[in-house]
Amino acid sequence: MSTTDEHEGGHEHHLPATEDWPHGFGEASWWPFITAIGGSGIYVGAALFVLSMGESALVSATTGAGVTVASIGLFLAGIYGWLYHAFVVDFWERGTDHHSGRALKFAMLLFLGTEVATFGAGFVYYFFIRGSDVWLAADIPSVWGSLVVVNTLILVASSVTLHYSHVALRNGNRSRFTKLLGVTLLLGIVFIGGQVYEYYEFIVHEGFTLSEGIYGSAFYGLTGLHGLHVTMGAVLLGIVFVRGWYGQYSAERHTSVSTASMYWHFVDVVWVFLVVVLYVGANLV
Repeated sequence: MSTTDEHEGGHEHHLPATEDWPHGFGEASWWPFITAIGGSGIYVGAALFVLSMGESALVSATTGAGVTVASIGLFLAGIYGWLYHAFVVDFWERGTDHHSGRALKFAMLLFLGTEVATFGAGFVYYFFIRGSDVWLAADIPSVWGSLVVVNTLILVASSVTLHYSHVALRNGNRSRFTKLLGVTLLLGIVFIGGQVYEYYEFIVHEGFTLSEGIYGSAFYGLTGLHGLHVTMGAVLLGIVFVRGWYGQYSAERHTSVSTASMYWHFVDVVWVFLVVVLYVGANLV
């Protein structure tokens, strides 16, 4: 699709993406639609996994797991395509900012507002069952251990390295910015691996699964939702890292670094709150 500016009534209109996909749909792009399908498919896969449990299972366990994994892949591919065609290719073609930094930061704040509502709904559900009589009769396993402590320290450390990475960029030290950003991305990937390993230990060795009563559904629902957000944040940081490696940022131009940092710090704060409420507070009277 051509990136030629359109003129209407004396005003310029820039297309939202340099390469909309598929071609031939005007300014439309299918990437947000693909991302939405992937996101909704994750919930469908989780529902199928629940239906596969018990003696009267309606589907096989591999069906739910397969749908979930495929949906996560589709979701991440949609996020990548959406961001790449909206911002990265746009940079290579024009080389200058055509987006207001203030507007993009405000848009990220609005997005984080929806994320607060999303996690808030999950925590409201948890607190509701936590304060009900059914909680007293439930068998609540202890999920607190050294692994969650290490994982928490890793995620908090990633926020620190990301902060100083951003500071280095604003001070004009792009080499330090790239190195610290790479460390942040590595810490994020290690955190994701640690959460996967934790799930493996709980499910395989301890028999603590999604079907283990009200606490199991709350635990895997909230930690899984957070893990998905950390994964999406790692994709964002990966894109920022590649752009930084090619020298696309400077002390004067770092809007996408700021917005990605806002998102990453948000998921870190959510994790700390989640640890206090779900890991530590679950076994408190």
